[in-house]
Amino acid sequence: MTFQRFRRWRWFWPFAIALCLTLASSLWRINSASQPTLAPAISPLPQDPYIQVFFNQSEASVYTDPYRQIERYGDDLEQVVIQAIEQATASIDVAVQSLNLPRVAQALVSSAQRGVRVRVVMENQYANPISASAQAEQAAAWMAVADGDRDGTITPLEIAQADAVGILRSASIPLIDDTADGSKGSGLMHHKFLVIDRRWVLTGSANLTLSGIHGDGLDPASRGNANALLKIDSPALAESFNREFNLMWGDGPGNSSDSQFGLQKPHRLAQVLSLPGSNITLQFSPLSASQPWDNSVNGLIVRTLAGASRSIDLALFVFSEQAIANQLQAQVNAGTGLRALIDPSFIYRSYSEALDMLGVALFDQRCKIEQNNQIWLNPITTVGSPELPSGDKLHHKFAVIDGTTVIIGSQNWSDAANTQNDETLLVIRNATVAAHFNREFERLYRNPRLGNTPLLERKMNESQQRCPG
Repeated sequence: MTFQRFRRWRWFWPFAIALCLTLASSLWRINSASQPTLAPAISPLPQDPYIQVFFNQSEASVYTDPYRQIERYGDDLEQVVIQAIEQATASIDVAVQSLNLPRVAQALVSSAQRGVRVRVVMENQYANPISASAQAEQAAAWMAVADGDRDGTITPLEIAQADAVGILRSASIPLIDDTADGSKGSGLMHHKFLVIDRRWVLTGSANLTLSGIHGDGLDPASRGNANALLKIDSPALAESFNREFNLMWGDGPGNSSDSQFGLQKPHRLAQVLSLPGSNITLQFSPLSASQPWDNSVNGLIVRTLAGASRSIDLALFVFSEQAIANQLQAQVNAGTGLRALIDPSFIYRSYSEALDMLGVALFDQRCKIEQNNQIWLNPITTVGSPELPSGDKLHHKFAVIDGTTVIIGSQNWSDAANTQNDETLLVIRNATVAAHFNREFERLYRNPRLGNTPLLERKMNESQQRCPG
């Protein structure tokens, strides 16, 4: 919603906010009174000593959502982040698209107060306090956090305690966004990483938000968008992430527009690093206009998939890069097994590569078929969407190859991520790490909607009726 539109509807927000507060208060009381005691449904897998893996919907652990007071399955990704922040002794660099978790903000402030250097980079759309008027349209999802005593009213003190960006701003934590280069970057500042003490890297697909980790504030059934978080102990990897951070940081909140976002950055080629038991390839997007596509992050994905011999499992929020779909077709034709899960809100869009794999094409809004589209002549039926808790998305961006290699990062498998956004991608060759992602995929694949579903049939009929020629 534009600011002008917000002003036109400003009379509506007090009523909407009051209603949301009442609903949030009622839902919290219901859940606090009725939640049974859970126990892990399965045993935890061994963790690699250098690369720990966490999932917010894991069935191997249980925790209580600290904001909604809901006992639920999952690793508490926020607590993993907070513990890492609290253990910092020298420096914390945070590059994340969005941050609205007040406990994380408070941990960053506490670290700064004890002498740790803290720096934060965010996407400009999310870098203002949520309590500011321009952010009021986000208020509904924030009510359950802000209304700490659940009395249906937000006080100024509750705002001060719950507004994560406001907490950082009030404590003068150095924070910039992607307007610091004099523009707004070429796309999204879509990174999701922390670098701590030039040794620890925390990264994955999760934004540091209520919906990204715990669940939607007004939907007690929500368990947060399905996400992964890695905690990696590697000074060499941390140094590479620090270089990426420093390109964006420039002189920080200064007077010079020397920050570099998006296509203003120099091209960064893929780097190969080693840890005991692991081989890691790291690359950042976007692709420089002076470089061939093969040198891009999506090019790295294609090269990694080309090495598959037995199996490829995909769990993706968005999949719209034609070249990757073409490589998958070559792998399937060569006998590699392929299973793919795409978020329900994206799988049947006209530009989705899931349609190619299913042997289907849908017209876009202009009654055109996607340029360079290649429908598979031998469609597969192992492509679909998982069943998810109410309100949640499949926000993963991972692949498991031959049960030993994992592709993971902030990068969606799209052209925009590859050529415009600030993104991260890791290729990790480690069977112990891959076992965690394989278990997560099998959980999501337990009751999927695969192949030619009734919804796809409906989409096909609508497409043909809308574009009869």
